[in-house]
Formats: sequence, C-alpha cells, structure tokens
Amino acid sequence: MTPDIDPCWLPARALASLGTRRVLVLAGDAPVAGAVTAEVATATSAHGGAQAAPGEHADVVLATLSGLASLPSGDPESADTVAAALVAARDAAEAEPLGPESFLTVRRDGVTVVLGGEGAGLLYGLHHLVRRGAAAGVAAGRTVPDAGEAAVERHAPAQPIRMLDHWDNIAADTPMGAVERGYAGASIFYADGRVREDLSRVEQYARLLASTGVNAVGLNNVNVHRREAELLTTALPDVARLAAVFRAQGIRVYLSVDFAAPITLAGMATSDPLDEGVQDWWARAAADVYAQIPDFGGFVVKADSEGRPGPFAYGRDHADGANMLARALAPFGGTVFWRAFVYDHRQDWRDRTTDRARAAYDHFAPLDGRFDPNVVVQVKNGPIDFQVREPISPVITAMPRTRLAVELQVTQEYTGQQKHVCYLGAQWEEYFGVRLWGDDRTLADVVGGVTAVSNVGDDAFWTGHPLAQANLYAFGRMAWDPTLGAGDVLDEWIALTFGSDEAVAATVRAVMADSWRTLELYTAPLGVGFMVRPNHHYGPDVDGYEYTPWGTYHFADRDGIGVDRTRATGTGYTGQYPAPWDDVYESLDTCPDEFLLFFHHVPYSHVLHSGSTVVQHIYDTHFAGVERVEEMARAWATLEGAVPDAVFARVTERLVEQRRSAVEWRDQINTYFLRKSGVPDAHGRRIF
Repeated sequence: MTPDIDPCWLPARALASLGTRRVLVLAGDAPVAGAVTAEVATATSAHGGAQAAPGEHADVVLATLSGLASLPSGDPESADTVAAALVAARDAAEAEPLGPESFLTVRRDGVTVVLGGEGAGLLYGLHHLVRRGAAAGVAAGRTVPDAGEAAVERHAPAQPIRMLDHWDNIAADTPMGAVERGYAGASIFYADGRVREDLSRVEQYARLLASTGVNAVGLNNVNVHRREAELLTTALPDVARLAAVFRAQGIRVYLSVDFAAPITLAGMATSDPLDEGVQDWWARAAADVYAQIPDFGGFVVKADSEGRPGPFAYGRDHADGANMLARALAPFGGTVFWRAFVYDHRQDWRDRTTDRARAAYDHFAPLDGRFDPNVVVQVKNGPIDFQVREPISPVITAMPRTRLAVELQVTQEYTGQQKHVCYLGAQWEEYFGVRLWGDDRTLADVVGGVTAVSNVGDDAFWTGHPLAQANLYAFGRMAWDPTLGAGDVLDEWIALTFGSDEAVAATVRAVMADSWRTLELYTAPLGVGFMVRPNHHYGPDVDGYEYTPWGTYHFADRDGIGVDRTRATGTGYTGQYPAPWDDVYESLDTCPDEFLLFFHHVPYSHVLHSGSTVVQHIYDTHFAGVERVEEMARAWATLEGAVPDAVFARVTERLVEQRRSAVEWRDQINTYFLRKSGVPDAHGRRIF
C-alpha cells in the first residue's frame, strides 16, 4: 500500500501528529472557530486521540484570546499543568499583544498551547502544529523546556494581504477557455454558465489555502467579460455562496470588475471616473455587494491594458480611476487592487525607442502619493510578464507613498504550463530577498501585500501536474513569511504530501529543488525572455513575437543579441532603478550574467563573468538542460511502487513531455544562434 496524496498536502496521514493527542479547543464563538473544531474532530477520530472538555487533561490546547477571557488568575506554580500552560500563554500575550491573524505557541510541562489573536490566527496556529509534527510546540532550536519553564514562539504574517487571483471565466467558450492561462482543467467555481451548485470542491480548496496562510481570493478573470461583470450585480447571490465557503476558513473574496461597467451593465453613456453619475453608480453597486457580503474584500482592476477599458478614454489617469472605485468601497472597509500591468501592445517593432519594460514605471511613478489609502497598486514582480528570469520591477522602488503589492504567477504560463516540473519557490526566494534601497530592507519589507495568479482547476490533482501543487503551497507559506527558504518550504510540502519515508523525500527533492534553474537552462538565455510561441506561449519560437505589435525582445542579428536598455545608448530603462543599481545594470562590467541580454545588446563573442562566450553559453546550457531533465526522469522512475500509482503515472507522463519539449527548445535555440552567428559549438556536438 502506497501513501495517499489527495487532497494535496493535507491527507489524513498529515494530521496524525495532532490526531493522536487529547485536544482542548477554547475558541468560543470566534469567526473560523468552526474550522478549527472540524480539523480537531477529523484528526482525533482518524488517529485515536480525543477531544477534551474544559477541566479535563489535554496534551494540546487551541485557544483564542476571547476563549481565555474567563481564565482565572493565579499562581501557575500551584495550578495543574493545563492551567499553568494557559496562564503562561495569557501572560505572553499580555506582554506583547497578538494581532487577529497572529498566534503564539507555548510548551510547558508536556502541554502545548496555541493561542490565536482571533479565530484566523488560531487556525493558522493549528496548521503550524500539523507542519511541525512531533516537534510541535518546542521552540525552534531548543530542547523540551525544563519543568516549570515555558518555551514560547510568536508567529505573525509579514504581509497583511496574501491573495490568489483566479483568472476563471463563467463561460467556458470564451477565447481563452474556462480558465485563462489555466493548465489544470475547468474552473472549480463555475460550470454551465453560472456558479456551481456543488461547492464541496471549493470547500476543500479553501481549507488548503487557509493551511498555508492565504487570506484573500479573487474570484474571476481580470479580463472581465460581460458574464463576469454581472457577478457584481445580478449574480451577487451566487457570489455570496462562494464568500460563505471561503469565510469559514478566514478568507475574504474579491471581484475583478469591468471599468466600463456603468456602460455595459447600466446603459450609461460614460464611465468617466470624474462624472458624478458614474461615481453614484459605483457607490450603489458597492453598497449592494456589502449588503449581501458584509466582509467583501473589494475590487481587482485591469484598466487601460491590453485593450481593457479605463480612465485614459476620458483624459484621466490611473489615480483618478482607482480613487473613484476606492471611494465607493471606503465606507465598507473595502480595497481596490489596481494592476500596474499597463503598456503599449500596439507598438511598431521598428521603433527601438519603445520599451515595454519601461511602461509600468512611466505610467505609475509620477502618480506616487496620489492614490487613496484603500488603493493598492499591484505590480508584477518583473517589468515584462512573468518570464523565467527578469530583474525586479523598478516600480517597487519608486512609489514610497503608495501602498504596493507584488504580483507573482503560480500558474506556469512561461515556465512549462504545469507540463514541466518547475518549482517556483526558488525564484520567489530570490525576489523576496532583493535589496535595492541602500539599506537592509528587502522587497518583502517595502510592499504591503503579495498576490499571485492561481494554478488550480477541476483536475484530479488540482494543478494538472501533481508536483505543481508545491508552487501553490509555497506561495501561501512564503507570502506569510518571505524569509522562509525555498528548500525548507519544499521539504514541508514533501513531508505533508508523501509522508516520512526519507528515501522518497530525497528523490522528490532531487527532482524538484533546482527545477526552475533547469527550465531556465533550456529556454530563453541570459534574461532575454519571450522566445515562446505566440498566443498560447508554450514551446520555443525565437522570433515569434519579435516582429509583432506586442514588443521586441531580443534584436538578434548576425553580430549579436540583446536589448540595449542603457541610459548611454539605449532606451534608458536602467535609469529607473535607484543608485547604485542603475549603474550596476548600466555597465557590462557589473551587470549580472543572468540579466545580461535583458539590459545589453552584445556580440556573440562577448565573454561572460563565467568565462564563457555568450554563444557558447547558449549551446552549453541548452545541452545541459536536456541532460538535467533526463536525470529528473531517471530519479522519478525509481519511485514506482513507493508513491501512489496514479501520481507516479501522471508525473511520468509529464516528464516524457518535458523531455520532448526541452529537446525542442535545445535544438531550435541552438540551431537559430548557430545560423545567426556562424560560430560552431566548441565541443563539436550536433546542432541542426
């Protein structure tokens, strides 16, 4: 019998460390208390533990501050062990107050207490115990405390906003299908042109997200079609049903809205944000939403981008548009997430002064300080579009008086589309650790939230590729704590998902840990990006976008390759970064190799810091990438019989496709640059 894997990282086995104990829940009527009680009931019934009543002995106590309100004061030295541990927890909370999503763990005399500021904090604390297993409650790096001594750990989310945006469409016959950039089947929210009647799958999903710390979900595609626009009006009762499911796990829901909704839904003549009639329409719409969903999160907006309507049509700017919506939401505590993904997608490829990378900064940096307090400008992690390798977006450094959220992409649009193993935690670790401010602050310190495009569908494995579940897990964990190491988070997911067999864990780790860099080896080199087939973005097409209105990305000719984004001779993009990074990227001597072709046009003979020439680096990495995929496949093959048969078969099937695709990338990229440069491979390998 092999370990189970469904549902994702919370199979029944994962709850054993909690379920074998006597557990006391003191959550009162706090929101989300029901989810905590349900988890305890499921765990103890499956693993032989028991639920304790107040006054009975317990190994674990799960409590909120309100649940401890009636706890009598007294000398913990003279109390029984449970009471002493509870007093220690209360004292720790009084010494340093807990936020509603925060929790602390206390271990004293064999009793573990998890104390949440409110119900959400308690739920996060419960899942912390599940992850820690037998070590739960013991402070990191410490042994079990001596008798009478309490070991205390505090946990709080680094970001108040930890949101997954779904690009789901109500109607599956839209040009991009049921889920735009979705690679795991149809929507779990919508079927047959409406919200699903059976939301049990959504209930499982909400539980999975809450276990990682996600606290917000956008329910529909940012490219809002007519049907999705009606979620704001006639379809509100169904949105309320979804909100109830997520509310039970401490998650608030958001809607992507059409900026032109006053025209498309109400027949008005304008959607000018400074028009009083338009402002009144949005105010009424917001009031109607909150009447049915009192904890509604707010709106997500894509405007004046890739053909979406926005304030530009009326001579207004993004601050005008965002603030109009923000003021409609403000009386109810709602927030507008206004995406900064705005650029000219109808440019002339002959015009080398137009640079898509500049666009977000050029549009938004001048507006710093003009956005209302309940507006969050949502900035993609890089300046282009979720490429395998990009520098951090300079917008994040340029708007200190504006609330910002960094937007990641969990669904693997440009990183293998969940057909390839590509653990993105390693990429995100690099982004979260970026220091561009001349001090010790990182990206995680200056943004006020983390969002991402989700990667789930109705596929049996949620994400199409079973190993892509790790990206969903890692997003939640690293949004909660961006200082977590990607390798440590991967180990958590493997242990929860596959169990405690170290040989299995080591093999899965070997397949996944460096898979992002493996994919980088056989795809676009040295940060150049976008060598993908147009429209669907899967597989190599070196010139696929090079002569289209969507942008020019590599400028390869017989002499060299790369985009000159310098201040001296190029588009000036390097000047959007603060010192000293503007000069680091400007100079060939200091520009990191991995970003070389993003910032510079260089000859094929240019020597990298690694000692290789550009063209030889291209040949070597693309051969190496295929070899690494073959190594991954050989490693995975050894797990037959050690992991569930269905999981083994699906991953094996995907690895076959990954190798085929990697070979295609290798042969097309290497052949293209051999023909362009005329420089043969120094090692004499076959290039077509």
